Amino acid sequence: MTSRPTVCFLTGTLNAFAGAERMTAVIANALAERGYRVRILSLWDQASVFPLHRNIVHDALFASRPSFKRQYFATVAGIRRFVRQQQIDVLVEVDTMLTLFTVPATLGMTVRRIAWEHCHFDEDLGRRARRVARWVAGRFNQAIVVLTQRDQQVWLARVRPRGRVEVIANPLPFPFPAAPSPGTEHCVLAVGRLTRAKGFDVLLQAWSMVAPSAPGWVLKIVGEGEDRAALERMALALNLGDAVTMPGAQHRVEDCYRDAAIFCLSSRYEGFGLVLIEAMSFGLGIVSTDCEAGPREILRHGDNALVSANGNPQALAEALKQLIQDEACRRRLGQAARADAMAYSLDRVVGQWIDVLAIDADEAGQRSLQAES
Repeated sequence: MTSRPTVCFLTGTLNAFAGAERMTAVIANALAERGYRVRILSLWDQASVFPLHRNIVHDALFASRPSFKRQYFATVAGIRRFVRQQQIDVLVEVDTMLTLFTVPATLGMTVRRIAWEHCHFDEDLGRRARRVARWVAGRFNQAIVVLTQRDQQVWLARVRPRGRVEVIANPLPFPFPAAPSPGTEHCVLAVGRLTRAKGFDVLLQAWSMVAPSAPGWVLKIVGEGEDRAALERMALALNLGDAVTMPGAQHRVEDCYRDAAIFCLSSRYEGFGLVLIEAMSFGLGIVSTDCEAGPREILRHGDNALVSANGNPQALAEALKQLIQDEACRRRLGQAARADAMAYSLDRVVGQWIDVLAIDADEAGQRSLQAES
């Protein structure tokens, strides 16, 4: 293509503190800053908890979350109308599930579709329709963007898409810190949605084994979600008292990293693990569970992090104790992690997105013919 395409990001809502939504705002803002004409269409709720570039047009089809079974055709019609009115060239689906709407919505149009997968392939988040959506994306989209090399290989082997499958990691969403965290605060930080996937129940069990031998240390779990009440009850039952705090979601999460010495990721599974990159950029000592997608590609046990068995509170506790008791090890791992985090700069990742956005319809069609032959 000789001119910059008009890009639309289609998402559920931007009015939620979640990873995919945050990345939508980060990439959209970066493209708008570089002169792209960017639109964001939310399925519901025009509000955004993330700041958006002044040149971005953000619209929503519905005021509140609709029933997509009852309002499926209205949703398809709304997407088609928006794409036509805004003269969209490239439609980025911020969830492969959205392909079930976008393919019929763009029938007969020249708009190019890119599915942006934020889950690892083996996770359907309890929705069997996601498997169908992935097959549809593989058949009809010009490109699939995944977060890890592992997922790229799985997509190629199981779906055999007609278009490209590109690996684009999530970028550091804030400028690279000028200096690492001092590491003097006795704080173990965890960040994420308060959901089962993040394994904070496992972390609380581990912390109950650590806290008695780590006086003055505090576990801070930053985030919000449906499991808050259950986690608070667990902390109370484990008699953790002031040794744990859950302050909710924070607008300036950078300050939380700056005030911590250790970061712990306790997830049962991850699509990528952006919080790891954020913590690494501040040079924190990292403890993480071993997730097949994300952490396994980002971390190297004993080099830039300590990696423990997944779902094992005892193993997680032992790793946390090691970093709490060994400041030299903590700083060595943190220095290596900070150096590795530089590979996830926003400029580098946006450059990869620009390359994918430039995939031309004729090229995609040629690849489709090759895939069928």
